[in-house]
Amino acid sequence: MLNNVAAVLLDGVHPFELGVVCEVFGIDRSDDGLPVYDFAVVSAEGPTLGTHCGFTVSTPHGLDRLEEADLIAVPAGEAYAEREYPPELLDALRRAVDRGARVLSVCSGVFVLAAAGLLDGRRCAVHWHHADQLARRHPRLTVEPDVLYVDEDPVITSAGTAAGIDACLHLVRKEQGPEVANKIARRMVVPPHRDGGQAQYIERPLPKAPCDTVGEVLVWMEEHLGQEVTVEQLAARAHMAPRTFARRFQQETGTTPYRWLLRQRVLLAQELLEGTDETVDAIAARAGFGTAAALRHQFLRALGTTPHAYRRAFRGPAAA
Repeated sequence: MLNNVAAVLLDGVHPFELGVVCEVFGIDRSDDGLPVYDFAVVSAEGPTLGTHCGFTVSTPHGLDRLEEADLIAVPAGEAYAEREYPPELLDALRRAVDRGARVLSVCSGVFVLAAAGLLDGRRCAVHWHHADQLARRHPRLTVEPDVLYVDEDPVITSAGTAAGIDACLHLVRKEQGPEVANKIARRMVVPPHRDGGQAQYIERPLPKAPCDTVGEVLVWMEEHLGQEVTVEQLAARAHMAPRTFARRFQQETGTTPYRWLLRQRVLLAQELLEGTDETVDAIAARAGFGTAAALRHQFLRALGTTPHAYRRAFRGPAAA
């Protein structure tokens, strides 16, 4: 059931991410034969909140409004990754899920859901910029750092900005059918459907060295992406047993050695496709895939496109 929707805000909320939720669920489109949602903006920290853009947002609704919502959306906000959250808000989110409601986050709003324990044992999405920090702060969840959104019903999480639109429309499509979702998308002038597994276009981050025990190994892996390595070899570099190393690696990075290495190799290939004229074969060798066919296979799995199409998207047809 999707009828009663609330967007819950904290101080420092990002207006665009709030606007995403308001645009999908807060506008009366009954003239197009579309459902009208009972929509409210709720404050978790008083009637007036600041935004990261310098203006304020006022609402008469407090946390009690969440008790009747079918969906609670948590937009992104300034410093959400570092701050603590009102216990009353976290309790309200847990009660909502317990009674069968859904919760949905946009970008860094995922940190609120994680703090409530709603992502323990679940996969989740977040803007790539926050992926490592989320994994370190909440090791009991699994971050999918490259995707647009993840539906782990009743918890839906999305990456930055426009990916929140995709997640909201996905939920509408799931509950009320493609015709409703497509009509809303047409009114918003956005694509009617982008699959959640479609990749974010992300910059290639440097490895995070502050990891307690695997930091030096991460740096070494980053510098030797073209070299074939095994967990046993990596564990030896860390002076650990393989099983201990694999466990510590998961705890400190939020993923497995294989998936971390594969992600870095794909990111390196993206960087080379964007910034060099090297052939796909040469890029495949430098990034550790060996052959162009292997690179194409992993590129399709990770990004939903081919190396040639990716290069063309960033550099134009001539470069491809």
